Amino acid sequence: MGAVVGTLTMQTKQRRPSRDRADDDLDMTMVSHRPEGLDKLEAQTNFSKRELQVLYRGFKNECPSGVVNEETFKQIYSQFFPHGDASTYAHFLFNAFDSAHTGSIKFEDFVTALSILLRGSVTEKLQWTFNLYDINRDGYINKEEMTDIVRAIYDMMGKYTYPVLKNDAPKQHVDAFFQKMDKNRDGVVTLDEFIFSCQEDENIMRSLQLFENVI
Repeated sequence: MGAVVGTLTMQTKQRRPSRDRADDDLDMTMVSHRPEGLDKLEAQTNFSKRELQVLYRGFKNECPSGVVNEETFKQIYSQFFPHGDASTYAHFLFNAFDSAHTGSIKFEDFVTALSILLRGSVTEKLQWTFNLYDINRDGYINKEEMTDIVRAIYDMMGKYTYPVLKNDAPKQHVDAFFQKMDKNRDGVVTLDEFIFSCQEDENIMRSLQLFENVI
């Protein structure tokens, strides 16, 4: 959760708007996609109009066209992990943001997901994370999917972060995950099992609160 939220919000905080007009709306000149109006986005998310303005300026600065394709998303995300390979994890993350399967992320997709991760309820945050791990979107997390996610995270963090990482570390991590999460031992983790197990874990609950006031 921390890797997801922290990297996605750092750039939007870097540049505060130089102008400060309360009624300033989204500046949408020369973009190929026009976002929904501020009032509608404010109603659909947990962000204020001013916060949406700040987020949009950061988004447009990185993506002047108003949309982000997967390759651009990977390039942006990889900047935060210079010692590792973030491409595979960024691919999974991109698919979670691209909930409509359009092959691109619009500003609406970005702020909707960010609203859940930063300001959503515990259940909403865990549901979003579950969907990230459920790669084939069949409603379950199996060991193959979890192995792909864990390997992607290890690749992203890089050898400098894990200088003594053993080759079987991903398998051990996945086995521990299923030992904890797979309550009925049927080889898959359901959404209910995932939420229940996470709510039992104090470390996971603390991590969900780390970025609540990041913007």
